[in-house]
Amino acid sequence: MRIILLFGISWLVAMKAPFWLINESWITGGISWQAVILFFGGIFLLYKSTKEIHEKVVDKEHDQREVINHRSTTLTKAIIQITMINIVFSFDSILTAIGMTNGISPNPTDALIVMIIAVVASVIIMILFANSVGSFVNKNPSIQILGLSFLILIGFMLIAEAAHISHLTVLGQHVGAIPEGYLYFAIAFSLMVEFLNLRMARKKA
Repeated sequence: MRIILLFGISWLVAMKAPFWLINESWITGGISWQAVILFFGGIFLLYKSTKEIHEKVVDKEHDQREVINHRSTTLTKAIIQITMINIVFSFDSILTAIGMTNGISPNPTDALIVMIIAVVASVIIMILFANSVGSFVNKNPSIQILGLSFLILIGFMLIAEAAHISHLTVLGQHVGAIPEGYLYFAIAFSLMVEFLNLRMARKKA
């Protein structure tokens, strides 16, 4: 999916052009297809993460009922959901990659090759660590909740990013971008605290 998007770089860049201009007394801006994808992707992450947290914390017997009623998640449904999430993150990461490779070479093909190598390498790393990370998360329910909380944070950031690239001004206030460094710091700090808690729990055990 991401390699296909890389070959459609010109199409991706064109999606920044606004197709709907808003010029009201209390709100102004220009809505682009890129902003629409990021906005609905953020909404999807907020909904999915909140639903999963509710099922794991409040409705703990949800998974058992699904199995008993033969309504467990099908392979097709899982693939569709993963693809939707991947598309959302692909747009954001590919546009970032385009900015990072500016000036590497006067030949655009060189930058494209670098981005393809990086995408393939990152996918290989994810595949290699998927099972070990998955089993670790399954053994530690608190990590699951933490991960879902991160998705809520990322969903909110995508919604804010959609408003930012649309240059929205609401009640005279321009919607600014959320620096990604803040997000990474929050995730790293939360993980560090959780790992310390897990270590202390193991020592007590």
